[in-house]
Amino acid sequence: MSSVRELAPGLVVLLVLAALARVVGDATPLSPLVVAIASGAGVAATVGVPEWAEAGIDRHKLMLETGIVLLGAQLTVGQLVETGPLVIVLAMGVVVLGVLFIETVGKRVGIESRTRSLLAAGASVCGVSAVLAVAGSIDGDEAEISYAAGTVLLFDAITLVVFPIVGSALGLPDRTFGIWAGLSLFSTGPAAAVGFAVSETAGQWATITKLVRNTFIGVLAVGYAIYYATGTDQADAREIWYRFPKFLIGFLLVAVVVNLGLIQAGTQAAIGTAGDWLFALAFVGLGFELNPRQLKATGAKPILVVLAQFLAVSLLALGAVTLVL
Repeated sequence: MSSVRELAPGLVVLLVLAALARVVGDATPLSPLVVAIASGAGVAATVGVPEWAEAGIDRHKLMLETGIVLLGAQLTVGQLVETGPLVIVLAMGVVVLGVLFIETVGKRVGIESRTRSLLAAGASVCGVSAVLAVAGSIDGDEAEISYAAGTVLLFDAITLVVFPIVGSALGLPDRTFGIWAGLSLFSTGPAAAVGFAVSETAGQWATITKLVRNTFIGVLAVGYAIYYATGTDQADAREIWYRFPKFLIGFLLVAVVVNLGLIQAGTQAAIGTAGDWLFALAFVGLGFELNPRQLKATGAKPILVVLAQFLAVSLLALGAVTLVL
């Protein structure tokens, strides 16, 4: 475990850039979280990530997960009753369609089986986390993992910029846009960032919808393990649990506690403020992670297949949410 001395420099970098992003966001029409991502990416692309700051900056993933847990305090029973079942059905459809699309089209164009499955998991469920979870269950090698992860990160970077622009041009209601973003984007961080770039409501629904998709990570990992072998053993089960995004459980527990009335309004407001800061810190770190220098060379074929999947799934999801909401 890293010591406080090792973590402090990188945490200070995150805090300074997050504070500047909030100041700029308050003084301009730009979302502070978009500014946070841009600041991290800008520093990473120009001067890189100093070795002395790496340990602290790498903690942005924990900050994002903690911020998502605290976001549970903003989820009400009324919201779940109104939209929850629909989100679950839409998320399930996106996962099934996304996996079948990449497996079918990828096979036709000659992408190797395990690489194809890793791409399907990353694009359909929860980005690099799903790539790693499925890689653990099908014994994927380093080259295959890098290939799939690099493709996912490339799309994360592109959709962070493009999706808010498209959403604004379409003039979608905030909740509709948030659910669409949560159904379409590959990774939790970019989905939340894109949503919050539009509004608080869009950000909350983008995150909630993406979390619903994330819950399919275990099902997909088990399914692929069975597909590539005769069954799953204890080691596979441990690997799947290790990769499972356990902050989802925290998110649900916080939502339950708040909806039972066990937290006062003042405390709930403080939780919201803490969550805002955690997201700002995490999104600065996300910007560092999206440094173009670190994106793996993936080649054209997987990029084109994933692009086709993304466009097909995203357009179908857009049609579904505009029809039923």
